[in-house]
Amino acid sequence: MIPLRDNIPSRTFPLTTVSLILINSIAFLYEVSLGPRVNELVMRYGLVPVRFFFILRHDLLNLHQAIIPVFTSMFLHGGWMHILGNMIFLWIFGDNVEDRMGHGRYLLFYLLCGVSAAMAQTFTHPLSGMPMVGASGAIAGVMGAYFMLFPTARVLTLVPVFIFLQIVEIPALLFLGFWFLLQFANGLFSLGFENPLMGGVAWWAHIGGFVAGMTLVWIFQRKPHRKPYVDEFLPW
Repeated sequence: MIPLRDNIPSRTFPLTTVSLILINSIAFLYEVSLGPRVNELVMRYGLVPVRFFFILRHDLLNLHQAIIPVFTSMFLHGGWMHILGNMIFLWIFGDNVEDRMGHGRYLLFYLLCGVSAAMAQTFTHPLSGMPMVGASGAIAGVMGAYFMLFPTARVLTLVPVFIFLQIVEIPALLFLGFWFLLQFANGLFSLGFENPLMGGVAWWAHIGGFVAGMTLVWIFQRKPHRKPYVDEFLPW
């Protein structure tokens, strides 16, 4: 399923969301410009679980070499489809979450979700020597927040039906709920394999990011001083 848009208008310009999309895009263009040398960049600034734990246990003087990739890995991508898919999801779900949190709070929320996602993948596959890259863990956090704030919003979605593509409107609760269950099922399945990135996907990063977003949203959201959206869920 590919989301095309939702029916919730943003009342402020999503400055942070747009900035994140631009930063990710510029970083990816830099990756492309490196040609074959990009592998060196990915190994250095991607998050490698076995290296992360080795430094924590045996090389604390170089602790920065474990911490920096936790953040830089969020801004690297493995290909055009990887970054395009991530940025579509960020654009569709990010603006409304940013609207509810404010620009600065939303940025901190995004980064914390990314860290949570990275740790979820790292701790479930501590012996992996494969670098993890991509914004999808942080974006999964944004989706988790959207799931809690706008469960009855409608998401216009491109859905494959046999050999055809059909555009349908799906409640956000169903769209995001199905997405999360798919990640969880694949995450459980991946635990039985040496390669944690089945199909090139860090499933537990998605799971960890989504759960972090569902949890942290209640800390980072601002109580609205305006009339709520018709599809907005306010628990107070």
